[in-house]
Amino acid sequence: MAEHAKPPVGTIAWVDLTVPDAPLIRDFYKAVIGWKSEDVTMDDYADFNMISPATGMPAAGICHTRGANADLPPYWLMYVIVANLDQSVDACRKVGGSVISGPRSMGEHGRFAVIHDPAGAPMGLFEPV
Repeated sequence: MAEHAKPPVGTIAWVDLTVPDAPLIRDFYKAVIGWKSEDVTMDDYADFNMISPATGMPAAGICHTRGANADLPPYWLMYVIVANLDQSVDACRKVGGSVISGPRSMGEHGRFAVIHDPAGAPMGLFEPV
């Protein structure tokens, strides 16, 4: 099996939106942007990868505000690669930020946390495997 290089620290790895009515918002962006969608199986429901019609590759995610995502804000949330999630979360708290969610596992992909900076803006931090 080929080994994949880790994305560079400090780069944006993913963006998603967590909302109460994910199918409504999925369909909104399908109409506005032209994205296609594919289901991402969760426990007893599906979130959505939004697929670029130009590349056929996932461009963003639209998630339900439930389960593990129940505490996430309804904002487009970018996830930035960090070298050490625990150190980044500790630093966040030390310099005036707060942790909304996590750190928690994304299974075989890595771990993440969602923070607020001192101005209240949310951001995801992601440490890949």
